[in-house]
Amino acid sequence: MTAKILIADDEPNILISLEFLMKREGFEVVLARDGQEAIDAIVRERPALVLLDVMMPVKTGFDVCHEVRANEAVRDTLIVMLTAKGRDTDVAKGLALGANAYMTKPFSTKELVQKVRELLGGAA
Repeated sequence: MTAKILIADDEPNILISLEFLMKREGFEVVLARDGQEAIDAIVRERPALVLLDVMMPVKTGFDVCHEVRANEAVRDTLIVMLTAKGRDTDVAKGLALGANAYMTKPFSTKELVQKVRELLGGAA
């Protein structure tokens, strides 16, 4: 079965490139352009994993992570936070809110794919 991934980012170029990358790797992809869209899509689509930008309009990635972990129906969704904010305090906050992994931009696409596969147990 193909794993479904939600990519949530307000930067169109990042959305397009990550969508291309994840589809090329064999994943089904759903997109969200802000934090509220991300929450709605997580509840509706039930993705196995979310690539979540921290700095987005409407709700931040931190808000989304917090809401997902508080929602029993989708609490087990894997979350990889992607952000330009790489300070130790930001990483600690993301992990404390329940993110499964935290990658700072710019990141290697190879490393991102490895992290996604690792979290999904090698499934595509």
